[in-house]
Amino acid sequence: MNQQLLPPIHQIAVIGNYVPRQCGIATFTTDLCEAIAAAYHKTNVFALPVNDTPQGYAYPPRVRFELAENDLISYRRAADFLNINNIDLVCLQHEYGIFGGPAGSHILALLRELRMPIVTTLHTILRDPTVQQRKVMDELSQLSDRLVVMSELGAEFLQELYDVSESKIAIIPHGIPDVPFVDPNFYKDLFGVAGKTVLLTFGLLSPNKGIEHVISALPSILAHYPNVVYIVLGATHPHVKRHEGETYRLMLQRLAKEQGVEEHVIFYDQFVTIEELVEFIGAADIYITPYLNPAQITSGTLAYTVGAGKAVISTPYWYAEELLSEGRGILVPFNSPVSIANEVLMLLENESERHAIRKRAYMFGRDMIWPQVAARYMEVFQNIRVERNLHPRPVSAAVKSLDKRPHELPPLHLGHLHRLTDDTGIIEHATFTVPNYQEGYSTDDNARALVATILLEELGTEDRVVITRLATRYLAFLLYAFNPERNRFRNDLTYDRQWHETEGSEDSHGRTIWALGTVLGRSNNQGLIGTASRLMEQALSTAMESTHPRPWAFTLVGIHEYLRRYSGDRSARHMREILAERLLSLYKTNATPEWPWFEDLLTYDNAKLPHALLLSGRWMDRNDMLEVGLTALDWLSKIQRAEDGHFVPIGCNGFYRRGEEPARFDQQPIEVHAMVSACLEAYRITDDRRWRNEAQLAFDWFLGRNDLRLPLYDPTTGGCRDGLEPDRANQNQGAESTLAFLLSLLELRLSEQVLKPVVEL
Repeated sequence: MNQQLLPPIHQIAVIGNYVPRQCGIATFTTDLCEAIAAAYHKTNVFALPVNDTPQGYAYPPRVRFELAENDLISYRRAADFLNINNIDLVCLQHEYGIFGGPAGSHILALLRELRMPIVTTLHTILRDPTVQQRKVMDELSQLSDRLVVMSELGAEFLQELYDVSESKIAIIPHGIPDVPFVDPNFYKDLFGVAGKTVLLTFGLLSPNKGIEHVISALPSILAHYPNVVYIVLGATHPHVKRHEGETYRLMLQRLAKEQGVEEHVIFYDQFVTIEELVEFIGAADIYITPYLNPAQITSGTLAYTVGAGKAVISTPYWYAEELLSEGRGILVPFNSPVSIANEVLMLLENESERHAIRKRAYMFGRDMIWPQVAARYMEVFQNIRVERNLHPRPVSAAVKSLDKRPHELPPLHLGHLHRLTDDTGIIEHATFTVPNYQEGYSTDDNARALVATILLEELGTEDRVVITRLATRYLAFLLYAFNPERNRFRNDLTYDRQWHETEGSEDSHGRTIWALGTVLGRSNNQGLIGTASRLMEQALSTAMESTHPRPWAFTLVGIHEYLRRYSGDRSARHMREILAERLLSLYKTNATPEWPWFEDLLTYDNAKLPHALLLSGRWMDRNDMLEVGLTALDWLSKIQRAEDGHFVPIGCNGFYRRGEEPARFDQQPIEVHAMVSACLEAYRITDDRRWRNEAQLAFDWFLGRNDLRLPLYDPTTGGCRDGLEPDRANQNQGAESTLAFLLSLLELRLSEQVLKPVVEL
């Protein structure tokens, strides 16, 4: 098929980092977008950067959608955004460290769902990857139509180490600005170094740069050429600065003083624009990259200086060995100030050789200027469109062979939910499948039912009118349950609508906040949102009075749901911080290596405690909370497992006290739902498939993978039996058990689809 017969490429999305974020990937992505946009006026090029801070950056208009580095949902939402906007092609800038998840695996969740071709530029190719890094690269290779590398060595690595077909690899050099071949003296007066010989190193500062070796070489150089100055240009890398401050820069300054060369070393602590960088490079007589790590497959700083026609001295990292071959530069051993000094002196003493190196470098760099690189990328893009037209590829076909899908989930059946619900709300108990009016209603169950209806709304597979009617009924119950004199919810209502108490349990208050937060964070129904907002404000005012960990956990889940939409609410964020700290403190007080738990007793809804800490750790950027949440959940998953591997929830007939044996029965559905929810959250955070499998393992308890091999879920009614006893399943199908099953099923279903966002997180 002739390429000319294909429609033009109208829209290209580039995923990576973007200026003003300070990193090499951001600079590259920005330059690539601008180069393609400048050369192809009919093609709309826009960017999807990854934010490493909650506040993000003040991006230019070319940025259309922002991803949160560690938020797996944002990657799925980005995929949905790209699909619905009919993007012709996605160009990914890949570096393990810029994406969330183990080895940056969150990006795979985005790529798996894309319908358009994918071109991936690899900024890092590892010779000895970890198991997780290899897994990511293997799937990335499967999902990408083409892998772009910037060196011949990169192509060799892909073929020999990663078994990538040569036909899938494109070699396109690192782009560089198009600058004239000028005398360095033209720019030196801009920096107050006119008449000096200028050595230059630039780039974000970090301890692997080896700048100390150049400083140590200066005394020998100055002994022969006292007019030499060494310019070190670049801000400290933001991640290094965040964790180590300016330790490296201060060490370099101390070293310069100790060596007696402080007057000859000039530090420019700034992240400069391309225009400013061109001037700095122009002023350099010799450029030095003394990097310490040989495993560097590309370097933007080296590409820039070679393309500008500089005499370059470099340590022999992979990219330098290739780019500086054939007389385009000089290589020196790692960690060798003596070698650096000798080669600098050689270049200063042999002006003709220095200029010959400059000319060879500059001519080589003509193929690296951005207009040329942009044309090479567009050629690759068009070739892939030809291939896709000739050989269509099923969406996510590569993933199915690498990542086993979970067991098929049962169909949604809402018959028993409707059977238990009347004009007041949902009836608490049932005798077999018949609602038990004698037991009345509970706020706990109506809160759970409200959560279920909002998830049904989000799933979008049921009659919206029916779901809205149910949600309105359950919310109306919660409105009626609220006692404004105490700012608390009553819990137990008789069938003739008489309250048993003036205020209910702390649990019921916390569960209701969970339900209200879910309405506010997920629903699109303005009537529900308005009512829930009024109740939420009043309910939160007394939530802090709770003294037990489960109400704290329920409240935290509700707050996180609420903050999905109202993330700017400082009061809610403050309450989240206090409650999360309470949970963390409780764990630290009670946990031991043998008993990594919050209390001396495991009772009900146990997994809700680590679940709440996982949510808090994720959105508060608290690794300590994440670590505790994962540790506690891991332990809980292990102690709730039979020898043959099936799930065994802690029984309510005695629970599990430290130092004693856990109760085997009666096993309750709410324990299963709590485990499903917590494990799905752990999966979202870690992208570790083990947690998705743990959620499925717990869910299978409903279907008969349990101690008695008896199903708890009744597919004929849509209800769930009330528990597993030592010799039978409890045949009553009450609200709590039915909702535990329904919520588990809905959360698993939602986890398997790309969710269209209600709001941006």
